[in-house]
Amino acid sequence: MNSRSATLALGFSSIGHFFAHLMMLLYPTVVLALESGWGMSYGDLLSLSLGGFLLFGLGALPAGWLGDRWSAERMMLIFFLGTGGAAIVTGLASGPTGLSVGLAMLGLFGSIYHPVGTAWLVRNAENRGRALGWNGIFGSVGLASAPFVAGALAQLISWRAAFIVPGMLCAAAGITMWCLMRGGTMLTARTDRRPQPEAPRADVVRAFVVLSVTMLAVGLVSQAMSVGLPKAFAERLTGLTNGGILGAGGFVTAVYLVSATAQLVGGWLADRFALKAVYLVAWAVQAPLFVVAAQASDGPLLAAVMAVSYLGVMATPAENALLARYTPERWRATAYGAKFVLSLGVSTFGVALVALVHDRTGSFASLWLALAGCSIVVVVAGLFLPGRLRSRPAPSLAPQPAE
Repeated sequence: MNSRSATLALGFSSIGHFFAHLMMLLYPTVVLALESGWGMSYGDLLSLSLGGFLLFGLGALPAGWLGDRWSAERMMLIFFLGTGGAAIVTGLASGPTGLSVGLAMLGLFGSIYHPVGTAWLVRNAENRGRALGWNGIFGSVGLASAPFVAGALAQLISWRAAFIVPGMLCAAAGITMWCLMRGGTMLTARTDRRPQPEAPRADVVRAFVVLSVTMLAVGLVSQAMSVGLPKAFAERLTGLTNGGILGAGGFVTAVYLVSATAQLVGGWLADRFALKAVYLVAWAVQAPLFVVAAQASDGPLLAAVMAVSYLGVMATPAENALLARYTPERWRATAYGAKFVLSLGVSTFGVALVALVHDRTGSFASLWLALAGCSIVVVVAGLFLPGRLRSRPAPSLAPQPAE
C-alpha cells in the first residue's frame, strides 16, 4: 500500500471519529429544546435515546467482525452514508416514536466506526500512539462540537436542523471517500504498515479479562458524563450561563475542546512510557476530582469537570494501544468491537443512570460520586494488567513493548 493511500485512510478515519461522536451527542442538548414543546420530562425525553446508545455499543461486535472478514474500507463507507442518512431521518421525525427510531438507526450505523475505524487506523499507522492521539483529537472535537452545534442550530433555526445539517455533511464525506476508492486513489491495506510481534497467549488472555473490566467502568464514566453535562451545566453553572441552552452547550464544548489536546499528550506518553503506568495514573487522579464535582458549582465545578475530562481523554491512546498490543492482527477489529460493546453498549446503563438520578434527586451529586467509584475500579483492576507499572522511556524508533 502506498503512503498516499495510508494518509487518506488516516484522514478519513479521523473524520469518521469526528462524526461518530458529533452525531451521538447532538440529542442530549436537543432535549433541552424539546422539554417545553413536547410536554415530557427530561428523563422521559432522554430515555428515547436509550435504543440508539445501546445499538451504538452492541452493533460494534458484528461491525468489527465484518471489518476483519469483509472490508474495513467498505464498512467505513456504510458508516458515513448510513449515519448521515439516519441523522436526516431523525431530524424529520414527527413524534417520540419516530424520534426514537431515528436515534436507534443513528446508533446502529454509528456503531461501525469505533471497531472498524480504529483497527483501520492502527493498520495504516507507523507510530500508533501518535496516530491514535491525532485521531482522538478529531473525536474530542466531535464531542466538543456536538453541544454547541446542537444548541446553536436548535436556538437559531430549529431542533430538526441540529440533525439534518450534520447528517448532510457526514453523507458528503462518504460520497467523497467512495469517489477516491472508485478512482483508485485510495487502496485497500491488507497488513500492518508497521507490524509488531504477537504477545504470549497467557498475556493476551490476562489483558482481555482485565481490560473487559476497566473498559466497562471507563464506558460508564464516559457515557454518563457526555449525556449528563448539558443538563448539569444548565443547572449548576447558572452564574455563568444564566440558564440558557446555548450557554450550557457552549461550556460543554469548552470542556471537550480543552481536553482535545490531551489526545496528543496521551499519544506521546503511549509511544514513550509503559502503557500500564500511563493508563492507571490518569484514572487514579480522577476519583478525588469527581468528589469535588459532587459539591461544587459554577467555576469550581467547571474546573473539576475539565480536569476529569482531560485525564480521561489522555488515557485513551494508551488503552487502545494496549488492546492492539494484546490482539492478533487478524482479529483486531473484532477485538475493538468487543471493547465497544462494553464501553459503549453495556455502559448505556450510564445513560439510564443519568435520567434516573436526576428525576429522583433533582441533582447530579450522587452521579459524580458513582463515577468516582468507577475510577477506583479502573485503577484496582488495571494493576493486574501484564507488564510492569514502572514508567521508563522506550527507544523511540523501535516497536514499543506494552508494559
